[in-house]
Amino acid sequence: ANPANGLIPDRYPTPSFSSIAAVGFGLSAYAIGVERGYVSRAAARERVLTTLRFFHDAPQGDAARGMSGYKGFFYHFLDMKTGARSADSELSTVDTALLLGGVLHMQSFFDGADAGEVEIRRLADAIYRKVDWRWAQNHGAAITHGWSPEHGMIPWDWRGYNEAMLVYVLALGSPTHGVGADAWAEWTQTYDKS
Repeated sequence: ANPANGLIPDRYPTPSFSSIAAVGFGLSAYAIGVERGYVSRAAARERVLTTLRFFHDAPQGDAARGMSGYKGFFYHFLDMKTGARSADSELSTVDTALLLGGVLHMQSFFDGADAGEVEIRRLADAIYRKVDWRWAQNHGAAITHGWSPEHGMIPWDWRGYNEAMLVYVLALGSPTHGVGADAWAEWTQTYDKS
């Protein structure tokens, strides 16, 4: 991970952009590392704080350059150094959900009274609350695959039994921009075809 912002490359050891899904998995790996004795709780806490501070403060907007995300979602790929959108990558609902899975895991794992752990919980909550799941409902109740400033919403929505279960669970549970129960029904209606 980049020690300055916590971003994790999409692949290694060849130079790469960061994948926000890899960041989500990496966050969860810190908890596993603590539990297995590979890293101290204090060292993991500092890495998590660096990462969450970056995502909390990352620039959000509809501009094609210089942004890390929009409407609380993040671009699939970010520049490892700057954290801005890499090339023409899309704002990804599923990759944002995978990132949030790691963010919320850290919120639960770091449950102590230490000021850093309190800050982790606050940052994780704020990052989750920013995501506007309703905005991502492009065709009725279903949630789109993503968006780009050049082309708008991606025309495909998440349906069927797949990795988007996390998208719908997080969208249904959002305390700020939650979707209705009809979104779950829309996603599951194609289970028999998947």
